[in-house]
Amino acid sequence: MNKQLILICLFILFSSIIVTITGDAVAGDNNPFTPRAYVNRYWDKEIRNSLPKPSFLFSKASPLSTVEAATFAKLAAGNTLSTRLPEFCSAAKLLCIPEVAASLEKHDKDANFAVYKDKNFTNYGTSRPGGIDSFKSYSDGENIPVNDFRRYSRNSAGHKDSFTSYATESNVADESFHTYGTGATGGTGDFKQYTKETNNPTLAFTSYSDSSNGRTQSFTSYTENGNAGDQSFSSYGKNGNGPAEEFISYGTSTNVVGSSFSNYAETSNAGNDSFTNYGEDMNNPTNNFNNYANGANGATQTFSNYREKANVGADSFTSYAKIANAAEVDFNNYGKSFNDGTDTFTSYAKTSSGETKVNFKGYGVKNSFKEYTKEGVSFAKYTNASSTTLEEKKNTVSGNLVKKWVEPGKFFREKTLKEGTVMPMPDISDKLPKRSFLPRSILSKLPFSTSKIDEMKALFKASDNGSMEKMMRDTLGDCERVPSRGETKRCVGSIEDMIDFATSVLGRNVVVRTTQNLNGSKKSVMVGRVSGINGGKVTRSVSCHQSLFPSLLYYCHSVPKVRVYQADLLDPKSKDKINQGVAVCHLDTSDWSPTHGAFMSLGSGPGRIEVCHWIFENDMSWTVAD
Repeated sequence: MNKQLILICLFILFSSIIVTITGDAVAGDNNPFTPRAYVNRYWDKEIRNSLPKPSFLFSKASPLSTVEAATFAKLAAGNTLSTRLPEFCSAAKLLCIPEVAASLEKHDKDANFAVYKDKNFTNYGTSRPGGIDSFKSYSDGENIPVNDFRRYSRNSAGHKDSFTSYATESNVADESFHTYGTGATGGTGDFKQYTKETNNPTLAFTSYSDSSNGRTQSFTSYTENGNAGDQSFSSYGKNGNGPAEEFISYGTSTNVVGSSFSNYAETSNAGNDSFTNYGEDMNNPTNNFNNYANGANGATQTFSNYREKANVGADSFTSYAKIANAAEVDFNNYGKSFNDGTDTFTSYAKTSSGETKVNFKGYGVKNSFKEYTKEGVSFAKYTNASSTTLEEKKNTVSGNLVKKWVEPGKFFREKTLKEGTVMPMPDISDKLPKRSFLPRSILSKLPFSTSKIDEMKALFKASDNGSMEKMMRDTLGDCERVPSRGETKRCVGSIEDMIDFATSVLGRNVVVRTTQNLNGSKKSVMVGRVSGINGGKVTRSVSCHQSLFPSLLYYCHSVPKVRVYQADLLDPKSKDKINQGVAVCHLDTSDWSPTHGAFMSLGSGPGRIEVCHWIFENDMSWTVAD
């Protein structure tokens, strides 16, 4: 009898749980023991109001089944999760680097690769006479495309290759070229739209066209509009004979990019290298040129529009045209930045011989030249640090030359949020790869600190200095950064952790909002009815922004003195409502950097104005419920 009673009670208990879960559309799961169902119950326990649950947040909950969650949690506890990494990444909807098998094909016939991705080319086109290979739509729009070219066109003769639309609009591209065109005679290499609009690319060219004879390389639109990432050229055109290297539109409008050129055109003979629009409109670039054209004979090097209109950043040229013979080096319009960067030239054309000519035109500020040849060097229009006044900068910034990387509408003043105002809406779409949160039962068992980066690399099988390691290091470093004055911050990798942080700051009567959709993005919109959250009073909020990590991770922080608004967004022509935007206005900007994009676009400085911005897709703002 007691046994029957226990069974009846358990049946009633499970039935009530199932009714509760199935009666809530947000949960979307009939099983009461899945991670998604647990989040639903956790919300009910921690949040003290009866407002509708945020479907946009719950949609990011872990999709793991009950069995999968228990299995992977056990593996994580035993530090053996890496043994089932592909299965784990697929089931949990994580961002992991795919394993790419080697291809030993020689490809002795013309090849046309269209819509191609994730391939390791080994021994490709070696010693091939003539022919042409074409790559189109290569890894476009992919998440972490991993491509490795080894011994590509080595010792070929008259071979041509064309890369069109390579890794465009991809996320965390990991592209590597080893011994590209080494020892090749004649032929051409053409790269167009290479990693354009890519987020956090890692690109490495090693031994590029070394010892080639009369080979022409052209890069057009290289990492244009990219975000973060690093590009490295090692041993580029070394010992080449009569090569012509052309870079057009290199890194234009990129954000926080790093480029490294080492052993560039070293001891080349009659080389002709041209850089056009290098680093134009860059935000905080770091470019490092080492051992550039050293020992070159009769070489011609041209830089046009180098770092023009760049914002801060640091550039270093070390050992440039050293021991060159009869070389011509020409820099036009170098470093005319919106904000001061740091440019250092060390050992410039030192001990060069013959009729080496060095010509500089149109310099920026804070440039340092050390150990350069005293003869044959021409300096024109050099601008030192004191000649660019604050007023000149203000006039430049407030004119039509507003930095391209500060998109119109990305920042605006509070007075703009007025019914009837027509304003540009920036691109608010989420550019990061789609991922899901991990359940707390797994997340709590994983290493999460820069001190344990080796464990993280082993877990996700990340290669040394590869894109995955860089991604994790950057995100972990940001999470471990000391908070700014008045800021409270925490990185959260589960919905439960986000709820805990938001309620610890704001209390349990909270609501979370995001901009409703993407309508109006990259267009002009009309502001409709505006409502101030908490009566439009100065309040405290918790903003959560996505970070790049294998699992879904948010950087959540709270700063004092903000006002939060919800505004109807209308089509300017039809006046129909197309979206509902959420905007946060920061009233205290005194601790912001003078080079912050908001001041570049709005024309002011720290502490002098308030700055507003929209909440972008998949970001969110928590406030106390009205």
